[in-house]
Amino acid sequence: MRDWLIGLGLAVACLLASWALLVLLARRLPPGILRDLAAFIPDCLTTVRRLRKDPRVPRRAKVAIVFAGLWVASPIDLIPEFLPVIGPLDDIVVVALALRYAGRRVPRQVLLDAWPGEPRLLLRLLGPAPAGAAATGAEPADR
Repeated sequence: MRDWLIGLGLAVACLLASWALLVLLARRLPPGILRDLAAFIPDCLTTVRRLRKDPRVPRRAKVAIVFAGLWVASPIDLIPEFLPVIGPLDDIVVVALALRYAGRRVPRQVLLDAWPGEPRLLLRLLGPAPAGAAATGAEPADR
């Protein structure tokens, strides 16, 4: 039993050390697409937290956003996280789909206010604004 605990402790220590190294390397990235990608998931989690509490967000959009947040936080993934480069791919796809869904039901300014990162990334993810929303300033309702 003692050997198992030592092995588990070493595995956890290696995992935490690798995360610390990745955070350190991500902070040293020059501005550009790589830095934007490294910040994407933390920005998405912050956006999920902010939109979940916003009263202007319809219930269905909140459910999609919370589902995406739980998916990212869940240790069970379709693609294991330890695989380099493609590990977080399923998280990114689920969050992107949830934000696009919310983007059709929530005013863009609410999403932009909740997004802590570079606004151009969110605007690119959401795609062009619906034609009716551009003229009226409102998004389609969903209740």
